[in-house]
Amino acid sequence: MNADWIGEKIEVDEATIIVGGGAIGLLSAYRLACAGEAVVVLDRGECGRESSWAGGGIVSPLYPWRYSPAVTALAHWSQDFYPQLGERLRAESGIDPEVHVTGLYWLDLEDEAQALAWAAEQARPLQQVPIAEVEQALPVLAPGYRQALHMPGVANVRNPRLVRALRTALQCMPGVEIREHCAVEGFLREGARVVGVRTAQGALRGRRVVVAAGAWSGELLKSLGLALPVEPVKGQMILFKCAADFLPAMVLANGRYAIPRRDGHVLVGSTLEYAGFDKTPSGVALASLHASAAALLPALAEAEVVAHWAGLRPGSPDGIPAIGPVPEHDGLWLNCGHFRNGLVLAPASCQLLCDLLLGQTPIVDPAPYAPALHLLGQQ
Repeated sequence: MNADWIGEKIEVDEATIIVGGGAIGLLSAYRLACAGEAVVVLDRGECGRESSWAGGGIVSPLYPWRYSPAVTALAHWSQDFYPQLGERLRAESGIDPEVHVTGLYWLDLEDEAQALAWAAEQARPLQQVPIAEVEQALPVLAPGYRQALHMPGVANVRNPRLVRALRTALQCMPGVEIREHCAVEGFLREGARVVGVRTAQGALRGRRVVVAAGAWSGELLKSLGLALPVEPVKGQMILFKCAADFLPAMVLANGRYAIPRRDGHVLVGSTLEYAGFDKTPSGVALASLHASAAALLPALAEAEVVAHWAGLRPGSPDGIPAIGPVPEHDGLWLNCGHFRNGLVLAPASCQLLCDLLLGQTPIVDPAPYAPALHLLGQQ
């Protein structure tokens, strides 16, 4: 399939080439374009149709206290930034990403004490609440839960609309070109320097190359002899149609979550499967998700199932992304390996990338994300 060009044609030699048009790639392009940089985004399919489209969109790690300080730093910055990002994209694109603040309840956690200690240390508003209070706030909740934690400020973003808003905003910006159905097959090199990419439609040279190819990032970097431990991790979701006021807050129990959208859709997920690049939805997963949904919110047993799908997360050790320049490969940059938190961490990850790339003061300490720490055999 030939590449589809979107936006203005630019002098590619002077541009930053971004490989991957998901939330990370598009937002990286957006931040660079806002700084006056020329950008070309390449995607093997349609922008935003892989993990960014398939996920739930909770603007928090599912269990934030179980992550490293490196993930926490990016998550906190992103959570604070999301409301203004949503408003800006809505104004520029005409598409509302629906950054929807509902709060999140965790039920019957085994590590509740650890969660509360983390919240106190991080000054985050996570509190114990009586289960009777939860039942009053969520009348559709199944009976039998014993304890709950609540964080009131947690939002969810409607991820398909977020990536559509980013793509549309980029189309309107000068110095931006998007090429869909343009698979990157390898890299162009001059000595140790990466100077572009090879695609199914031919070679493209650029000032630098940023790999933000999600679950495909590790495979792509193998062509340079680089071993980045990023692998596909399948996740399946189910979507129900309910009344707009059916579920006023997000809720998580027994490893499964329910997310309300503004229009009454309720998203329930997700599975965690190591099945290579197969993203075929399965009947077994559908049955499991449906059973979990009904156990959490009994009315969903009879609710209309709108859709069931699967996506591939970019799995990585400890969920810490690699962000920054690749040693001994001048011109090559990474922004990948976000595992289950790509949408959560995207604003901070992309701002950090731009800070480093443009020589600005970074928003957070970049050391934990340095590619040298993540590439096997490079330490």
